[in-house]
Amino acid sequence: MSIFRQPLSERFRRLSKEGLWVVLGQLAAVAGALVSVRLLTEYLAPAAFGELALGLTVASLVNQTVFGPLFNGISRFYAPAAEAGETGEHLQAARALVLQACALVGLLLAVALATLALARQTQWLGLTAAALLFAVVGGINTVLSGLQNAARQRAVVALHQGAEPWVRVLAAIAMVLLLGGFSTAALAGYVLASCLVLLSQWVFFRRLWRAAALPGRAVYWRAQTLDYSWPFAVWGIFYWAQSASDRWALGLLASTADVGLYAVLFQIGYYPVSMATGIALQFLTPIFFARAGDATDQARSAGVTRLTGRLTAWSLTVTLVLGGLAFLLHAPVFRVFLARDYGAASPLLPWMVLAGGVFAAGQIIALNLMSQLKTRTMMLAKIGTAALGVALNFGGAWWFGIAGVVAAGLAFSVIYLVWMAALQRAILQGALRNGV
Repeated sequence: MSIFRQPLSERFRRLSKEGLWVVLGQLAAVAGALVSVRLLTEYLAPAAFGELALGLTVASLVNQTVFGPLFNGISRFYAPAAEAGETGEHLQAARALVLQACALVGLLLAVALATLALARQTQWLGLTAAALLFAVVGGINTVLSGLQNAARQRAVVALHQGAEPWVRVLAAIAMVLLLGGFSTAALAGYVLASCLVLLSQWVFFRRLWRAAALPGRAVYWRAQTLDYSWPFAVWGIFYWAQSASDRWALGLLASTADVGLYAVLFQIGYYPVSMATGIALQFLTPIFFARAGDATDQARSAGVTRLTGRLTAWSLTVTLVLGGLAFLLHAPVFRVFLARDYGAASPLLPWMVLAGGVFAAGQIIALNLMSQLKTRTMMLAKIGTAALGVALNFGGAWWFGIAGVVAAGLAFSVIYLVWMAALQRAILQGALRNGV
């Protein structure tokens, strides 16, 4: 029975239980991330932490252009496939797409290592290999979590989401103690942790893999997923360039030590506030997609849009409150969560918090557009804001260093939010003209 056809009391009880699991998983993940920063900064100098942050941008590229688009497409079509009684076919299509993605990244790894060897940049071989392996294993984990979240297996998702940062930091510290305080050692620990999480993910995921599948319909869901996902891959290149350019701009125009300072600032400022909104997004994503269905019913789509407006206002309110708290408490927060060498960046914490919260509000609106299958409509906004963000990051790093990059991130987030809101408004006005 669809959740929207259940009695109100039963629906409230189920949603409350699911919401509790989402909150617990996200809180455990945030706590793990903060502890991770605290512990790793004790074992890694700012320069080594900066190299680790640069290595993670390589993994981020793969996520933005390969596994991220698949995650969005596979998650989006789980509910329509379940409505049609074709869950097995959908899962067969998902498996084929993930295997092809792994093969593609394997080829990329071989090319990258050969290129570095020919260029005699052997010092980057280990970090590049670890980054791409981390991208593959982490990408598979992301897709499995997306499917389990779409299937409303909230407890399973919360378990892995909450446990992964803790397992990651323990594995990273173990590898640093074993191999030395190098960025490659820490990233190798990340790979080991992701493999352990993947093993656990698969044990739980096999429960979904029971329905028989018709090959022809599996091809249909594969085509649907690819048609929906390819815009994510296109703008993912530009979004990756924007999200990585802050670190690379500082690395090229300043030093890896500045990258390390900025990375920890991002980790305790941008990440927690975006995760706070992420609690709502994770909870609402399968509900939005189920309510919108195949996006052919304009009344259903308009209802999701109205809900989006209320959630965006809530997100911005929370952002302002957290930004005010960061302004008052940035110094003690740095003393608690970071080693002493990183304290110089603390005055920038409130602005990083605002940048994360404003961007998260824009992502809520983007979720609504995705639920209505408007991925192509979003392409210009995604690419345009990302390209502008790259220019802002390099300009900020050139003129003002870390402070300039933080200001550039806030400006990018504001522009992104305004553009997403304008797209949503245009779509809503179109629906009203059609009599909804």
